[in-house]
Amino acid sequence: MPAWRGGRVGRARRCHPCTIGRVARIASPWRRNDRLIGLALVVVSACGFGSGALFAKPVYAAGVDWLTLLFWRFLIAAALSWAWLLLLPGNRASLRLLTRRNALILLALGALYVLNSGTYFAALETVPASLAALIVYLYPALVAVLSLRFIRRLRGRRAWLALAISTIGVAMAVGGIIPATAPPLLGIALTLASPLIYSVWIILAARLSGERGDREGSRGAEGNARGTVIPPQDAETLTTPSETAPAPTAALMMTATAAVFLAAMLVTGRSISPASVPASAWFGVLGVAVAATAVAVQAFYAGARRIGAAQAALVSTVEPIYTITLATILLHDTLAPVQILGGILIIGGVVLAQTAPADDIPASASLNSGVTEPS
Repeated sequence: MPAWRGGRVGRARRCHPCTIGRVARIASPWRRNDRLIGLALVVVSACGFGSGALFAKPVYAAGVDWLTLLFWRFLIAAALSWAWLLLLPGNRASLRLLTRRNALILLALGALYVLNSGTYFAALETVPASLAALIVYLYPALVAVLSLRFIRRLRGRRAWLALAISTIGVAMAVGGIIPATAPPLLGIALTLASPLIYSVWIILAARLSGERGDREGSRGAEGNARGTVIPPQDAETLTTPSETAPAPTAALMMTATAAVFLAAMLVTGRSISPASVPASAWFGVLGVAVAATAVAVQAFYAGARRIGAAQAALVSTVEPIYTITLATILLHDTLAPVQILGGILIIGGVVLAQTAPADDIPASASLNSGVTEPS
């Protein structure tokens, strides 16, 4: 007789059928608690990413520019990610399973991520955090439409409708700016560029990983659309939560991003000494690096695995609401009524894109990089 039959598995097989109901009733509260934990983690993640703009403003006020802030952001976040990766045996094992191809893809995408993060934080130097939070949330609808073109054959109108609604919302948000307090045109242009770049980055991630949606007909809409996630804005997360190990993904990508920002610092003659950062700026720098990056990334992955991809994507839409609310309270930002209405349209477009039926959702309308470890 095999040895395992005398262990727990064997005893479980000999359990009386009447105990099955009791086991199910015992497990059910645990699943409910796990779901609540997942919801809380995704909310924490969205609020963490949304806090980046709030932490950045006092850093800029202390005399630190966006490039210096982002260098320290990703340097610290990468160090924390590697510490988390090496701390746990399971994380170390997932790093050993990572193929060379996937590692190169992660490094390449991490290097390209500087374009999204750079435009967003450069814009925050002159654009109010609340207005920037509204405009950049155009990207989920853009991803949905770009996925229709580059990942799946064109079909369905829901993504186009979501993009139209969100675009009208952005137009209202920008058009409602009071001329006397209007930010520079360059700041507005950078803010508009950020969601465009982020959307292209997500699609590029899918293409680099070989994702082709239903053109190859292997997985179907449900497998792709419901198993992937559109993350919060400025979230350097790209993997399918149900299939990938987030620890090596985060560590490699953030390392590449930090390396590019380090090169930019050296080329532009900026100091990389911690002493060059004013003491009053370090609280904000650490807030962006720890709360808005390292912790937010891991919380997002952990939450998405507990509550599912589609639910995580919807819960993440609290990010602009959180940012606008705190920007109003802490930074005294104000939005005109037409801008608030535009924000409602933008969030409505996001929800419309996120709640599309499986047949309407593009294979990578959500974040489906397919960068997975071998099974």
